[in-house]
Amino acid sequence: MMTQTTLRSVPSASRGIVLAILIGLSLGACSSPLANRDPVGELFPAVRGQSLAGDAVQVPADFAGDPTLLIVGYVQEAQFDADRWLFGALQAETPVRLVELPTIAGLMPGMFAGTIDEGMRSGIPSEDWGAVVTVYDDADAIVALTGNTRPRNVRVLLLDENGTVRWFHDRGYSAGKMLELDRLVRGMTGDRDP
Repeated sequence: MMTQTTLRSVPSASRGIVLAILIGLSLGACSSPLANRDPVGELFPAVRGQSLAGDAVQVPADFAGDPTLLIVGYVQEAQFDADRWLFGALQAETPVRLVELPTIAGLMPGMFAGTIDEGMRSGIPSEDWGAVVTVYDDADAIVALTGNTRPRNVRVLLLDENGTVRWFHDRGYSAGKMLELDRLVRGMTGDRDP
């Protein structure tokens, strides 16, 4: 890892690139592969995060009482998959709270949390910042629940009003699975209108 003195010796224009490379290397090196698993029927672990709007969030406690769709991403390359799930749910008008949960395990990412979050803010409209909750310190609990192999695929988890996982998918966006999810949410909420 570069020391602060070494980073200062890098020309200003290159500091951002060097920092991005360091963060990228640390993201890949700090989490061990864990086999994917289906957590349906299990309680989502109690984790702490912070929304891009700056609010402290307790998952699943802060979402108790209503079904919540968590879209968990472990690497930046998962954003394409996350966007498809978000668009699918919004287009179907699925009556569920949507929360994007970037989950970044390891010591190094936590050290750069402010920089990483600022990078995310730059690509997300401010009105959506409250629905993006980054998890650093408790990331290992989420990884243990879902596994992290094939990290470009997001983990899509439907939590019931008590925080129990009712539906799970981790194999990439599927229109058929989106319709299945929509039907399940409507059954849970009593909202039968598409």
